[in-house]
Amino acid sequence: QVQLVESGGGWVQPGGSLRLSCAASGSIFSINDMGWYRQTPGKERELVATTTSGGSANYADSVKGRFTISRDNAKNTVYLQMNRLRPEDTAVYYCYVRLWVTFSRYWAQGTKVTVSS
Repeated sequence: QVQLVESGGGWVQPGGSLRLSCAASGSIFSINDMGWYRQTPGKERELVATTTSGGSANYADSVKGRFTISRDNAKNTVYLQMNRLRPEDTAVYYCYVRLWVTFSRYWAQGTKVTVSS
């Protein structure tokens, strides 16, 4: 089994910053990609950012230039640095890992990010 432990959420004022982390453990031999989706009540889950072991990264248009995703392959951990946060960034952020070959996805429990004055 693969397990993900996610942390770093909280409350910040607009313009503030948060750093999320997500560590994978268990039956992991090779990771295809890791990243985050986010979800608010009444809205569909949306992609925030993903990164591959090869170093490529993809971002939602709404976070480009503000969020940076990075990873530590030795620790099977991915980080999301979120700067200049906006109220519309408020959501539950769900980390995932997708394994190579199987392409099976595993999800963390989610961490809440609240941006308000």
